[in-house]
Amino acid sequence: MKSPSPSLRDRQREETREQILRAVGRQLERGPLEDLSFPEIAKDAGVGERTVYRYFPTKEALLGAFWAWMQNQAVAAPERPRRPAPLPRIREAITAPRDARRPMRILLATDAWEPQVNGVVRTLTRVVKELKAMGHAVEVISPDLFKTFPLPTYPEIQLAIGCYEPVQERFKAFEPEAIHIATEGPIGLAARRICVEWKLPFTTSYHTRFPEYVSARLPLPLAAGYAYMKWFHKPSGRVMVATPTMRDELSTHGFRNISSWSRGVDTEVFHPRREGEADVYADLPRPIFLYVGRVAVEKNIEAFLGLDLPGTKVVVGPGPQLEELRGKYPSVVFTGPRSGETLTAHYNCADVFVFPSLTDTFGLVLLESMACGTPVAAYPAPGPVDILPNSGAGVLAHSPTEGLKEACLEALRLDRRQVRAFAEKFSWRACAEDFVRNLQPYPEPEKTRFWRRLRRLARVRRRRPETA
Repeated sequence: MKSPSPSLRDRQREETREQILRAVGRQLERGPLEDLSFPEIAKDAGVGERTVYRYFPTKEALLGAFWAWMQNQAVAAPERPRRPAPLPRIREAITAPRDARRPMRILLATDAWEPQVNGVVRTLTRVVKELKAMGHAVEVISPDLFKTFPLPTYPEIQLAIGCYEPVQERFKAFEPEAIHIATEGPIGLAARRICVEWKLPFTTSYHTRFPEYVSARLPLPLAAGYAYMKWFHKPSGRVMVATPTMRDELSTHGFRNISSWSRGVDTEVFHPRREGEADVYADLPRPIFLYVGRVAVEKNIEAFLGLDLPGTKVVVGPGPQLEELRGKYPSVVFTGPRSGETLTAHYNCADVFVFPSLTDTFGLVLLESMACGTPVAAYPAPGPVDILPNSGAGVLAHSPTEGLKEACLEALRLDRRQVRAFAEKFSWRACAEDFVRNLQPYPEPEKTRFWRRLRRLARVRRRRPETA
């Protein structure tokens, strides 16, 4: 008997692999991630349990493959027979001047949302609050609306499963005038696919240096990450970035339609230490050098922890590297996550805030520290290089790899009153107004006709079974 050709074997293997991954999706629809088992997956997929282990030796490998497969499903071309007739709308940028104060229905699609604790979530939640105060109606599509599973190597981040059709229904129910896609994960991919298929104008934002982030965790070249990011943001009417340095950097990588979007800080929540308030570092040797943020490899924390500095180093925040670094640096104080007044106290009782990251696009913690009167020492990376020079609020190292110790010691001599005064120039209302000005809403007549036609098509589809 003639053996099958290699291409046929490859197709058979791919079909078996897809059977297994589809079975994983069905299992996750029926129960929590903890109940996921190889025997049940094998039974559901109609293959032997050894076959599942041959394709995916560990649960981590299985979930990693499932995540990649879900992303491919989100961007795959839909089946032709199921597509409705093309909708004659536009997705190009609408550049006509408009009043940023006019109330609109704004849809925000994001894979980063509460209870995650990071600068992206703080920015988005605060901007949504300001938008509502300005009179806008805001619909947020976030992971808490879906079944989720933890991001491999980063369990604090939950990724949505099977979100394309539910996201589509939320688009139809809300009928947004302006759409913003904040992240490049499963929800962002689903929203992007809908906007491109329906020819809806939309904007995106670049919050994290994703290619550098992935390269720090996985053996993938930067070029692969930037190819994905350019593909994702290419149809966007505007790509919002926080700093001029980030804008210039993305331009060199071939990004277009880049717009500035400022950041803000709540100067009432984050304030200098008041008379009579306790010192949270009372029992520690001074000076206190503080880091606040995720404890993860892409934050370059060890560049700070390895410095020969006087006093005490303190790290505030959760993350996948927390236990590893706690064991490796026993002299460093790791507090875990802090919030509210406790977080403010950790800022305003410190002597210097140290920001060693090279992958952030802004670093909201910089403004939070300054609002507490605590000066900053950082590498000359996007964010610090746009904020610190000539501010009197912080000191930059002389290169992205050297000089952080000297910057820390020099920051000790800065006037804390001047640091606070600089932070008071930033506001969340200005940040929200920037955001609205950057949006790409439909012109009124086209918007009304589009959603009216979509509702009519939905009614026709509902009536068809009754007339059959």
